Amino acid sequence: VIRDGLLEKRSSGLLQLWKKKRCVLTEEGLRLLSYKGRGSDAPGSAWSSRAKELRFERMETVECVEYKREMVYFTVVMAKGKEIDFRCAQEGTLWNAEIALALVRYKNQQALRTGRTRHLYTAPLGSTGEDEVL
Repeated sequence: VIRDGLLEKRSSGLLQLWKKKRCVLTEEGLRLLSYKGRGSDAPGSAWSSRAKELRFERMETVECVEYKREMVYFTVVMAKGKEIDFRCAQEGTLWNAEIALALVRYKNQQALRTGRTRHLYTAPLGSTGEDEVL
């Protein structure tokens, strides 16, 4: 777990209400847990055990950062173009920066793995020169 805390997600319904979510940022993506009742915001108090996963492998970017009335608004863009809007308080380290850095880290690791795999399984194109007589 890289970070665990509260974010607000805009619903995709007609009214587009802001709903409080407990978010867990990991090396694989962002897990969103819904608030299922009234009461305290303490972790585990009234949070759903069912989580929605936004995996980095299907995430394109974090964009549209806007600062309004002590809130930060940002959008997570998924691979098929779906946009998910979030907001959080402007205090401390901002969620949008944490998510963007974790996404870049994930994409870099994937690129390194792909490069290593290509390097290991690519046949030599020509002579290495080891068995040539000088």
